Amino acid sequence: MKTVQLLMLAVCLLCATSSPAVLAKEKLVVTGSSTVAPLVSEIARAYEARHPGARIDVQTGGSSRGIADARAGLADIGMVSRALKPDEADLLAATIARDGIAVILHANNPVQRLSDTQIAQIYTGAIRNWKDVGGRTAPITVIHKAEGRSTLELFLAYFKLAAERIKPSVVIGDNQQGIKTLAGNPDGIAYVSIGSAEVEAEAGTPIKLLPLAGIAPTTASVKDGRFPLSRPLNLVTRGTPTGLGKAFIDFARSKAVHHLVLEQAFVPVD
Repeated sequence: MKTVQLLMLAVCLLCATSSPAVLAKEKLVVTGSSTVAPLVSEIARAYEARHPGARIDVQTGGSSRGIADARAGLADIGMVSRALKPDEADLLAATIARDGIAVILHANNPVQRLSDTQIAQIYTGAIRNWKDVGGRTAPITVIHKAEGRSTLELFLAYFKLAAERIKPSVVIGDNQQGIKTLAGNPDGIAYVSIGSAEVEAEAGTPIKLLPLAGIAPTTASVKDGRFPLSRPLNLVTRGTPTGLGKAFIDFARSKAVHHLVLEQAFVPVD
């Protein structure tokens, strides 16, 4: 009798360890854009809450890393804060939101607007002092993005600047580093994600967003297509996603996460 009971217990334990809840445990690695990462981290938390067996590991490093890791199979999904280029046609992109790029100054800087020409001249060193654009007498601290950041690529393309012409005072990585650097430097200028800048400004960080070509850098102007420097926020994969990858991307594009997109000051996709 004891032997039968022990056999039944062993069978029950085997069934428990082979249950769907245990077998369903999966991990997804997502790497890339620091602009997209905070949003994807929030979406990942929401997904994991609905699917306790899933684990979504989100890592930053820039859009170039997202592209490279997805191609090499080092990540299941890459985060890229721009449209794919013609030579990236081997990857598939799923847009989860839209964003813009804003030029930002310290909140105490008296300058309220800069023309496209003035911004280009500041970044190439032709204008070095704020007094030359209606500000106080103070040297301009030019805060620039590091190589591999899609924000940098789009900024250069919009202002028609070659990378070697830029004369930076400080080179930063992600948006948060740029905002923190500027907040501590009243004479700085930087360019970052509108979403990141809006969230920080509303939280009391001493920064302000400048209009571009006369258009205010807001979620609304990005949504209606008026803001001239905007971009899609993409999740990219090498080939058609399946399994957990497909399920997560579908969730990230669904209306169930629109409130998370809006909380990050991005524009949801319909």
